[in-house]
Amino acid sequence: MERERLGSRLGFILLSAGCAIGIGNVWKFPYMVGQYGGGAFVLCYLFSLIILGIPVMTIEFALGRASHKSPVKLYNALEKPGQKWHLHGYAAMAGNYLLMMFYTTVAGWMLHYFFFMAGGTFTGTDVEAVGNIFANMLADPLGMIGFMAVVVLLGFGVCSRGLQNGLEKVSKFMMLALLAIMVILAVNSVMLNGAGEGLRFYLLPDFSRMLNLGIGNVISGAMTQAFFTLSLGIGAMAIWGSYIGKERALLGEAVNVGILDTFVAFVSGLIIFPACFAYGVSPDSGPGLIFVTLPNIFNHMPAGRLWGSLFFIFMFFAAFSTVLAVFENIISCCMDLFGWSRKKTCYINTIVIILLSLPCAVGYNLLSGFQPRGAGSTVLDLEDFLVSNLFLPLGSLIYVVFATSRYGWGWEKLTAEANQGKGLKIAQWMRLYMAYVLPVIVLIVFLLSL
Repeated sequence: MERERLGSRLGFILLSAGCAIGIGNVWKFPYMVGQYGGGAFVLCYLFSLIILGIPVMTIEFALGRASHKSPVKLYNALEKPGQKWHLHGYAAMAGNYLLMMFYTTVAGWMLHYFFFMAGGTFTGTDVEAVGNIFANMLADPLGMIGFMAVVVLLGFGVCSRGLQNGLEKVSKFMMLALLAIMVILAVNSVMLNGAGEGLRFYLLPDFSRMLNLGIGNVISGAMTQAFFTLSLGIGAMAIWGSYIGKERALLGEAVNVGILDTFVAFVSGLIIFPACFAYGVSPDSGPGLIFVTLPNIFNHMPAGRLWGSLFFIFMFFAAFSTVLAVFENIISCCMDLFGWSRKKTCYINTIVIILLSLPCAVGYNLLSGFQPRGAGSTVLDLEDFLVSNLFLPLGSLIYVVFATSRYGWGWEKLTAEANQGKGLKIAQWMRLYMAYVLPVIVLIVFLLSL
């Protein structure tokens, strides 16, 4: 069966960036910046992205492009006879399913909040009432399941239309709309009275704050965040490599995706921190920053309902772009593994993902007594831990070792593939770093995140 191809380089970059850009950028990044003391964390994050994120992404792109296969069959095309690297292919496929078991629920929250905001639910509410709205949303099993199911149906609906007609068209529109909305929101935030203090907190590194929090904590937090924001280790990037031609060298493409991803995370901070300081809200309020803190800010803002609605549709686009990208990964794996058509794969997986996502959706209500990671934890915390702390770093480690060592694909083959085409190329002097230092850093990140 002829493998589908993306229609354009822009489509490839926006789809890869869409996979990377998600709740990690717009929800997790700002609250981690808040908790880890502002500007110093941002510097550590950018450094981690360069030494960790870009090289691993380049490797994934190369493995995908060389094999022309989905993550589940990628190794079969590249490993030597009798080797067992392909077993990781099944783990990568499982990682995609596991990621969607909680990500669909969180994407549903964003959509839910857009309707709350546009419908005026928050109008005239105080701080306590806003907190109650979030708590009531989580406590309602039908609402949680309903919005999760809408996300799944929309996602597979787009993917069923094919790579160029469905995924590429919708992702291009969503990503360009997302970037436009972000810039408008950021300009609005920066113009608020009292925004200057928020900008100082965010943009000026204060190393004394870093010392108070512990240098090791800040650095390991930045490394794990750089890693997870790019969805590395489960083949989510390898899939886009399998859909592109040989016109461009892959290190340059990885840099482009990394820049777009960082831009979105960075501008999210420009939206959130000036607004927090302008309205006297603590920037280190953790995961509740988006759902409890920001609605309070929009309440006080002129035309707050409009800005709030724009913000949450932007949040939904960010989350949904990742859902689409990972669904495409799952579809490609099933088509390679079982020989199904795209339409049949979408129908079957719609049912499978809805069923698999139910524990997370009811984890805050019907299953709230199940606290797998200690008091107050939920099904989502367990699933997030498994993906973020096990599947992503270990998967990345396997990809790096396979691609660079003579026991796997090998350095020569990796560079020959990655360097085909125009643009930034892997230089020979990088071998020492990518083959020997990078695996050690990834292993350390894995051990620190346990």
